[in-house]
Amino acid sequence: MNPFIQNTAAESRRLDARELEEASAWLRISAMSMTHHSGVGHTGGDLSAADILATLYLGGVLNVRPKEPDWAERDRFIMSKGHCSGIFYSTLAARGFFPAEKLRTFMDPLSMLNGHPDRNKLPGVEANTGPLGHGLPIAVGAALAARMQQESWRVFVLTGDGELQEGSNWEAAMTAQHYGLDNLVVVVDRNRIQQGDFTESIIRMDPMAEKWAAFGFRILEVDGHDHGALLSAFDEAFFKGKPTCIVANTVKGKGVSFAENKPAWHHGVPTREQLEEAAAELGVEVPWPTR
Repeated sequence: MNPFIQNTAAESRRLDARELEEASAWLRISAMSMTHHSGVGHTGGDLSAADILATLYLGGVLNVRPKEPDWAERDRFIMSKGHCSGIFYSTLAARGFFPAEKLRTFMDPLSMLNGHPDRNKLPGVEANTGPLGHGLPIAVGAALAARMQQESWRVFVLTGDGELQEGSNWEAAMTAQHYGLDNLVVVVDRNRIQQGDFTESIIRMDPMAEKWAAFGFRILEVDGHDHGALLSAFDEAFFKGKPTCIVANTVKGKGVSFAENKPAWHHGVPTREQLEEAAAELGVEVPWPTR
């Protein structure tokens, strides 16, 4: 199934783990094609987050209506690691928020697909993100607003692990536990690499799960590339009286051997030959002509 020819998820359909694996391969090659086209991007983090985003949007976790992006009862998703916009845009297109053909315009002048997501330009984007450490505070504010307004919609936020070195995240975490925001789920893309080096070489983040537990969160730890495990985690994520943190253990550059677990691919831009090699490894085709 090619989600860039036909949207993978109809309004009422939830893809199973096998279908999500196939869709994730297409999301990966789409994001890499966008980075190849623009000459800039964040390949490593795009690839590590692909399975998480596919599960959220195509696995039926998020209650959204792509044809009504401002539907009042929708779940809110905040892409805190907004620099990984290629994989986010590919997922939104696959879910039907905008035509997949627009992905070819990534980073072009006047394109709606900026390097960082812009809610004023693109349906499905809840918050402008990119400056690290901002997404979780926004998500906590949204969850608190839902509580105050007695609304039933939920809030999900995806953070990078290097991003958690920003202190604003932990101020937000303290606020979430203080108010018992059990309508909030934080997902950590724990790929252990940030710009320049491994996270543990720059500022040690372990023990990751214990840190969140100490801040009053319920913890679920999963393989962030196992769609079945991710679906199960999201099914049991909400726990009365506590916010939840899902620590998704991932591999930077997942699915593409020359990019896996290599800090240089945080900002790596594939050549045409590397793009074709990646497509072959992923078992898909490059979704549009490349230069």
